[in-house]
Amino acid sequence: MRYGSLSDHFTGIVAKRLSAVEADTARSNQHEFNGTNELRRLLGGERIERKPSRFIWLGGENEGITDDAPVTWYDARERHPTRSEWRLYFQANAVTEVAQAGDLLVVARRPSGDLMFIVAPQNSTLENQIAWLFGLDHGLGAGFRYEGFEGAGDRGLDFVSNYVLEEIGIEPEEPEADRLDEILGRFGAQFPSSRTFSALARQNLPEVDPRDDADAALLAWIEFEEALFRRLERHIVAARLEAGFFTDGTADVDGFLQFSLSVQNRRKSRMGLSLENHVEEMLTVLGLRYARGARTEGNSKPDFLFPGVAEYADPGYSADRLSMLGVKSTLKDRWRQVLAEAARIDRKHLLTLEPGISTHQTNEMIRHSLQLVVPRGLHTTYTPEQAGWLMTVRGFLDLVAAREAA
Repeated sequence: MRYGSLSDHFTGIVAKRLSAVEADTARSNQHEFNGTNELRRLLGGERIERKPSRFIWLGGENEGITDDAPVTWYDARERHPTRSEWRLYFQANAVTEVAQAGDLLVVARRPSGDLMFIVAPQNSTLENQIAWLFGLDHGLGAGFRYEGFEGAGDRGLDFVSNYVLEEIGIEPEEPEADRLDEILGRFGAQFPSSRTFSALARQNLPEVDPRDDADAALLAWIEFEEALFRRLERHIVAARLEAGFFTDGTADVDGFLQFSLSVQNRRKSRMGLSLENHVEEMLTVLGLRYARGARTEGNSKPDFLFPGVAEYADPGYSADRLSMLGVKSTLKDRWRQVLAEAARIDRKHLLTLEPGISTHQTNEMIRHSLQLVVPRGLHTTYTPEQAGWLMTVRGFLDLVAAREAA
């Protein structure tokens, strides 16, 4: 399923690694980037005066900072008859205060002409995701590199691209609106249950069969359900906004903030549940024995336990034939929670849809005997070394089937 193109959101970017002088305000008060040829390709040859711009810090794995500050693109020798010396001046802000030498900087120009300054910490998951989105490799240095997205340089967007776009605050396009509206017509202005939504997505993709390609099927189901959800969400949110947040002529700020928070929370919780729903359907279709959300020890409740609770509780049942699968649509630092689940199982498995997880984190998983399971279509967002270690969905299903047959 296509969601437009990268050129719908950006005309081009330049990217580099921040030098110590650029990142450390204690060492330099210049607040400028030299106007290299690559930067001139992005910004052009006309002066830009104090243009309000968005600065985004994708801080580590769990936090981010967004700030607005003016930037100026100018020729420091504009009065010289033959020479020019272009510079990009930026005002200090909350993002530039925390940026460090070696961090990835992407200066992106939107079709409207607006500028975004995106900073991601070196060797982080978010750095990997931003680099993948814009087609950057890991050979960046202190000089700017230009990437244009118009014409031959354009790239189509998909479910994974949209995930990364949302990390920098860009709402993705909606595909196939007419078909989605027809499917969702019966729900009106109400969200159906998570199971209903997941089943609806699968019913509208009858050609998708996990017995043929489990990895592709899981991604297809998730992607279609996401499109359905976002379309219905847009309808419901638009109706609420049209109703307004005024009471007796006074703006209900608390009501607006509460509504906004509920929208964000629903998005996060629904994605995790939908992934579990589709995994459960896949297991059922393939005839594998499992228990979903069963309690093992204490408060431990692994998402999926194989072959079931009775076998797990039986000390005579070999632990080598037991399996568990944690399911998290995104990880951040939460992957460690899985380590405390199902104590009888030494080597645990965790399924995620998160692209480009950092090498640091996957190395930590290896040290803790946690095997990451990622749909095959997302493996290209990882390094070749990581991809060689990742397990596909089909690989995990085959492992469980072999253990059940032993």
